[in-house]
Amino acid sequence: MKPNKFLYTTMLLMATGAVTLAQDKKEDDKDKKVVAEEIEVVRPYKPILAEAFKLRRSPNLDDVKTYKARLNYSLTDRKLELNSDILKLQAQQVADEKATELVNNYVKGGFGMNATSLLEAYVANGKDEALQVGGYFRHFGQGGTIRGQRFDKQELSVFGRTILDMATVSGRLNFERNGLNFYGFNPDAPVDLNPDPAKQRFNFFEAEGEVINKFTEDEDALSYAVKLNGYLWGDQYAAKENYLTLNGYVNKRINSFNLGLAAGGEFGSTRDALTSVKNNILRLNPYIRLQANGVKITAGINFVQEFGLYESTRLFPAITADFTLIPDYLQIFGEVKGDVNRNSLKNFTDENPWLNTNINIRNTVEKMSISGGIKGTGGPGFGYKARFYHKTLTDMPLFVNNFDDFSRFDVIYDFGNMKLTGIEGELSVQVSDDLRWTGKLNFDNYKPASESAAWFKPQMRLSSNFLYNITDKISFNASLAVQDDSKAKIYTTAPVPAGQYVVPDPGIEQTVTISGFADIGAGAEYRINKQFTVFARANNLLNNKYSKFLYYQYNGLNIFGGLTYSF
Repeated sequence: MKPNKFLYTTMLLMATGAVTLAQDKKEDDKDKKVVAEEIEVVRPYKPILAEAFKLRRSPNLDDVKTYKARLNYSLTDRKLELNSDILKLQAQQVADEKATELVNNYVKGGFGMNATSLLEAYVANGKDEALQVGGYFRHFGQGGTIRGQRFDKQELSVFGRTILDMATVSGRLNFERNGLNFYGFNPDAPVDLNPDPAKQRFNFFEAEGEVINKFTEDEDALSYAVKLNGYLWGDQYAAKENYLTLNGYVNKRINSFNLGLAAGGEFGSTRDALTSVKNNILRLNPYIRLQANGVKITAGINFVQEFGLYESTRLFPAITADFTLIPDYLQIFGEVKGDVNRNSLKNFTDENPWLNTNINIRNTVEKMSISGGIKGTGGPGFGYKARFYHKTLTDMPLFVNNFDDFSRFDVIYDFGNMKLTGIEGELSVQVSDDLRWTGKLNFDNYKPASESAAWFKPQMRLSSNFLYNITDKISFNASLAVQDDSKAKIYTTAPVPAGQYVVPDPGIEQTVTISGFADIGAGAEYRINKQFTVFARANNLLNNKYSKFLYYQYNGLNIFGGLTYSF
């Protein structure tokens, strides 16, 4: 039965297919005969998706097995603290910053206009918190268009510093040589009165040592310091000077008070062909200081004993006060003091190197000095200070041209009490490590006791410095120095009796005005790499041939440059 059924079914399907093919062929032939043109129908595609089939699977509710985690317990025996105070937060430790590679040594050389020559060198042992050793050398020389206008200066210094268990010890050795000529001339004179300028040379040897107690956090600890300084000085002629200075202090803090004693001694002598002066000073300064809650007051006395050629005993007040009104922003300070200031040939030649021979040495007594002002900051990188002062000075030293040789200067002293009143202001602005500016301004009003004026003492002085690092490789710096007019005295007749320390006589004196000046300087540096830097400097850009002392004219525009090697 089954084979017959399969055979019948197969025959039926084949017959049906044949009929269908015959009908399609006839219909096609018929269409070809009836339709004469082709029609194309375009319509958007509409996809048709079949319905999704969902699988329905029910969870097995017969699985009732329970998971039990294995737990381990550790009991800590800890005391219960009943503390309601706020606990201190522990700061997270910051990662160590990468150490900066320091350059400790350099050599610098340059040359330029007016036979300018420069050579510098600095060496040190590098970063060591317990020991610092190094040395420094500098040479600078320059000439001019005036006959004999030439000077050169050399400096050599060796220093060291070490930190011991109880104290810090430091010391240094210095040598200076300063060579120059007495090239002073009078431009108004009909003939050249200085055809062959004389030469001068100063040699200076100095040794210094200092011991300071090591810092301790104990506020009631005993603090102390001792400093010893000595030097030998001499010129090309017969002038010689030697001095030894010993200073020290000890301080003990008791609660808000400090009890202390500062003491010092200055011992030395000055000799020349016709003069010899022994000049010794002893000082004792006991004090008590109150320091608490923004108030710092120091009250003491300054006992000064002069002995040697001049002997005197003097007692001065030593009072200082400092009040903080706004921490870090505004402080008020004041001071009342007195002292004896030692004069020496070394100090005189540092200010005026064209000094005459056989200079008379006397000390200047600062009878009463009162000063006060404000200081503080106006924010990060901005600092200021302003103060006024009034001083009474006895035997104030002044320079005056020698009658026989106008190119040399004598030292005279104003007989009596000179009054000095002044105002001083300082500003400091540091926007960043790449931009800094500082400025200082002084106004001084001198009222001499015997002299007609304070010779070679200008009333106004201004100084300013500017630094700007444009990029990591290029930096720019500038400086400004301004000085007001000053007065000078010349003798029309030789003073009698002969000598430098004489009572002024207006009948044989003439006052000359020295014009003020403005000196602008600028410089630039270009860092080629870590080792080499090129620099250039220009001084007196306004080309002013000014004078600080009568008959001594300074150079005009001067430009020099060179190379620095760091290692």
